[in-house]
Amino acid sequence: MGALLYGGCLLIVKKFVRTYWLLILVAGTIIVIDQITKAYIRANFVEGVDMWAPWPWLLPYARIIYVTNTGVAFGMLQGMGSIFMILAIIVSIAILYYFPRVPALDWTLRLALGFQLAGALGNLIDRLRFQGRVTDFISVGDFPVFNIADASITIGVLILLLGITLQERRQKQEQEIAQAAEPAAPLDADGTPRDSQPG
Repeated sequence: MGALLYGGCLLIVKKFVRTYWLLILVAGTIIVIDQITKAYIRANFVEGVDMWAPWPWLLPYARIIYVTNTGVAFGMLQGMGSIFMILAIIVSIAILYYFPRVPALDWTLRLALGFQLAGALGNLIDRLRFQGRVTDFISVGDFPVFNIADASITIGVLILLLGITLQERRQKQEQEIAQAAEPAAPLDADGTPRDSQPG
């Protein structure tokens, strides 16, 4: 009985990995990077005080600074952490449901979903650990401070837009090829298509 149960669990795990390996690889890698960088910032920076850039001249344009927020990506909609926790869970479940239904050849959509899942879970981990607060530390110009998870969400959207553009271009090319392959209507001696002649 135990061996049978073990074998069944092993089959389920193998099927899960075979189905979700790309999603696990992409999202898992980004989440690890996101959490390591956030942990480093929390351990080495004073919130709202310390500011760092590799070169002094870079500080007005880009810098590392430790801030926290209770809003959505890039510090928007502050004080709604609980709502965004629920939304992140819903988005993650939706991605896990939809991912196996994406054709294997549609690599851009699969990749985009991996980046989106990483962004949702990366910030969800923060909210669950730190009373709804997310660690942000990347500051560029006057743009709101963000983190790796926020960047992952944005990159996922860009990849998705790229995929839509490529798909539209591919469909257009297929239509042109199909039209070119259609046999031309036979012509009479004067060059008029026979089908266009009155009966």
